[in-house]
Amino acid sequence: MAKSKLVKGSEKIAEVVVGGYKKIEEGVVGGYQKIEDGAVGGFNTIADKFVVQFLTKEGETVEEARVRLEQVRLSGEEADECD
Repeated sequence: MAKSKLVKGSEKIAEVVVGGYKKIEEGVVGGYQKIEDGAVGGFNTIADKFVVQFLTKEGETVEEARVRLEQVRLSGEEADECD
């Protein structure tokens, strides 16, 4: 069955509207992702500097200090559960 000009025109309009929406959505999501990456990256940089300055032991790397602190935290939680 042949489509009327009205139906064909409506479909073209719908395609343009959906395409425009997708471009806007990608722009917004992409912008949010950049902001989020910047915020998380900045936080991690500051957190690493804090660990280096105040929590590492002599010759210990940031990663080693984080592992050690996590072990201390977990052992503290286990001790709290026994109370």
